[in-house]
Amino acid sequence: MPCLLVLASSLWGGNRKILRIACTSNIVKSAKRTRHHGHITAESVTAPLGCIHAAFIFVMTMYTQLYNRLSFGWNTVKIDMSAARRDPLPIIPFGLAAFAATLFALGLALGTTIAVGMLFFIQMKIILRNKTSIESWIEEKAKDRIQYYQLDEVFVFPYDMGSRWKNFKQVFTWSGVPEGDGLEWPVREGCHQYSLTIEQLKQKADKRVRSVRYKVVEDYSGACCPLSKGIKTFFTSPCTEEPRIRLQKGEFILATRGLRYWLYGDKILDDSIIEGVSRIRGWFPRNCVEKCPCDAETDQAPEGEKKNR
Repeated sequence: MPCLLVLASSLWGGNRKILRIACTSNIVKSAKRTRHHGHITAESVTAPLGCIHAAFIFVMTMYTQLYNRLSFGWNTVKIDMSAARRDPLPIIPFGLAAFAATLFALGLALGTTIAVGMLFFIQMKIILRNKTSIESWIEEKAKDRIQYYQLDEVFVFPYDMGSRWKNFKQVFTWSGVPEGDGLEWPVREGCHQYSLTIEQLKQKADKRVRSVRYKVVEDYSGACCPLSKGIKTFFTSPCTEEPRIRLQKGEFILATRGLRYWLYGDKILDDSIIEGVSRIRGWFPRNCVEKCPCDAETDQAPEGEKKNR
């Protein structure tokens, strides 16, 4: 832990931000590995099975009731929902309202089967790989960083034990409680508890190095889909929950990643900004800014731009 703080201090120089980043790895693992993770996964199996059973009952009920009410003519087929052609009559009446309710319940059962079934496959994928979607994104950026700088190193994800069966046994145990205490987790040989944290710090530092300074040349209101900035900008708005930032002519932005018609970055604040606002970052149209002359001579591009070329 002291070595981690020394490394973080050399990269950032701010204790509060360092501690927040250093805890990211354990927070992600704690969120993934709750005491009830195995129970939730088991429920995502039993719920679709119960809905499939209910759907089978609904289908057979409608088939039986409709069959008893069908009458075939020479060129016509009639359905009489008032009474069934049975002797004796059915104990439970099955009219038009009951048919509509059964059909609606069948739709709910099939929808729940599909939705919860997809959730089960996602959960099993996470368990077998021992890796959340956020951690997969971190691993992808680590490989991209190594490839970009042609480094002689290999990033090994610390929580993947190298075997799906070993990853599976960490969650599904005889006691019902997954391995780990919420702060420390079994790691792969050659790694330690802060391997993922150190990689995140390297990515943060690399993000600062590869950022490009832009100057705002056109005002932007911060609208999600600004029609005034062009048709292509309007239809290619990023589908993300990340915010848009308002721009005023003359401001400066540090862009860290981008798309073809949009950029993402941090607004460079001056002393006139109200105290308490630490960072203003988000998406903004590319045609509202231009690269500063000091950065125009470099070949650096915002992170993610080279992937879209």
